[in-house]
Amino acid sequence: MSDSNTTGFTNPSTFILLGIPGLEAAYVWLAIPFCLMYVIVLLGNFIILFIVKFEPSLHMPMYYFLCMLAVTDLVLSTSTLPKMLSIFWFNSREIKFSACLAQLYFVHSFSVMESGIFMAMAYDRYVAICNPLRHSTILTYVVVAKIGLAAALRGSIIALPYPFLVRRWPYCRTNIISHTHCEHMYVVKLACGDISISSSYGLFVLFCGKGLDIFFIAMSYIQILRAIFKLPTKDARLKIFGTCSSHLCAILAFYIPGFFSSFTQRFGQNMAMHFHVLIGNVYLLVPPMLNPIIYGVRTKEIREKLLPFFTRKQT
Repeated sequence: MSDSNTTGFTNPSTFILLGIPGLEAAYVWLAIPFCLMYVIVLLGNFIILFIVKFEPSLHMPMYYFLCMLAVTDLVLSTSTLPKMLSIFWFNSREIKFSACLAQLYFVHSFSVMESGIFMAMAYDRYVAICNPLRHSTILTYVVVAKIGLAAALRGSIIALPYPFLVRRWPYCRTNIISHTHCEHMYVVKLACGDISISSSYGLFVLFCGKGLDIFFIAMSYIQILRAIFKLPTKDARLKIFGTCSSHLCAILAFYIPGFFSSFTQRFGQNMAMHFHVLIGNVYLLVPPMLNPIIYGVRTKEIREKLLPFFTRKQT
């Protein structure tokens, strides 16, 4: 590795992604599950988009939000996984400074977008269960489009300072990033100056972005649970709660590793580096893989449209 990787530069033209430090000997084997995960992400989310697009009975707010989630998952995983596999298979570790900034921006902006879509889906469930007679008049096509646009704009704007914060710091120590992709805190930790602004803004996004989303999701489900417990029979309660189960599973799969990854980056200095990196990858790759599986298995309407497709293929 050249000397420029360690000393004597302020704005490196490239960064070096180490991948998963400490597990280099297992890269060939690690690439197999990651590649399978990516295939599932692509197939699962494209199938969701295909079914909703060509099945008129699924042209409803819930499934439009699901399509937004599928698109977000595709972008989120594609922004990191191909480069990760190139590190594992071809030892292609270099990434241009501009490409690093772009990757960093896409990861953070689409992560916030996904959080906003989960909040929108919680609102859809709240209206459908607590005010079912007005569901179609409250969540019209125009309103759904505005909600999706608001989630996209919020994610785009709130992540916009990240690349500017990364660009403003001098990098005089090293350009080696101990990760599989460019993540904001991993990049700014290489800077020579005081990075407290970057760290504080990252916490602001975590609490005022995703934290507020979780708050509103929780408020929606408190109202949903109150409505469910007012139902007269156990079967009715279970049936209504079943319509929310897939959304709850997807929420847990997204937020738990996300918050765990964010907190371990800042406060888990005693943890092994490969553990930090693996948790960061779980957060970015597992939810996009699980979401189409969860909704495909748990949502009756999608399952009914999906099964004939495969049975026709077999005959």
